Amino acid sequence: MAYKQESTSEQQSVRVLKVGERVRHILSELLARQEVHDEVLSASNIAVTEVRMTPDLRNATAYVKPLLDAEEDAVVKALRLNTAFFQREVAKRLGLKFAPKMKFRKDESFAEADRIEELLRDPKVARDLDDDLEGGLEEGEE
Repeated sequence: MAYKQESTSEQQSVRVLKVGERVRHILSELLARQEVHDEVLSASNIAVTEVRMTPDLRNATAYVKPLLDAEEDAVVKALRLNTAFFQREVAKRLGLKFAPKMKFRKDESFAEADRIEELLRDPKVARDLDDDLEGGLEEGEE
């Protein structure tokens, strides 16, 4: 009789991350090879930047970013219309007991990074950062 080890929460979280990364690769491959028959998706280059899985691996949220100035809302709408196709393909290629339910969302992390960059370029913020750096150096010299 085989002994089944209890999995720790760390092992489970690593598994969740690995499965999310595999789902990301599968979705990226499907989109790059234009295996989905949709005019909007075929005309767009789409990056799947991240896939977040729930701990039970039954739900997946894919964050996507259309490239080359494609209309984000139209692309996300097309992805949502083709969710059944993506779920079926992911289930077939993953070989999990349950196929994860897919959700598609715009990846807004790039816009947030741009906003933070713009804030850091503000002369007032730059001045404050320079003051902090000079103050840190003076304290370190003592």
